Amino acid sequence: MFFFFTCGTHTFSNHLKGAENLTVQCQNCGNFSGHVYKRWEWFTFCFVPIIPFSLKPYKEVGCHICNFYQDIKYRPDVQAQMGQSGGGMMMGPPGGGQPQHPQYK
Repeated sequence: MFFFFTCGTHTFSNHLKGAENLTVQCQNCGNFSGHVYKRWEWFTFCFVPIIPFSLKPYKEVGCHICNFYQDIKYRPDVQAQMGQSGGGMMMGPPGGGQPQHPQYK
């Protein structure tokens, strides 16, 4: 007798409530195609989600062109458009210039 099981991960995503119609600039490719998503990654067994990898969903800006995702805590422009307080605004380098934001894919 032979049994075949599949294990893996699946990411569930949908638009963040309150930011469904918000379109922002992607910080990776520069296109105005970024949308604010709520994403949850789950461990799956036989294509059934069993265990979430985090207790809270990720709140990110995602670009469907370059598949780049960035947490909204590093995007004060998005937080301002959503009506949230920016918390600690990130300071730029001395003498002006562009602030450096941590990014991940």
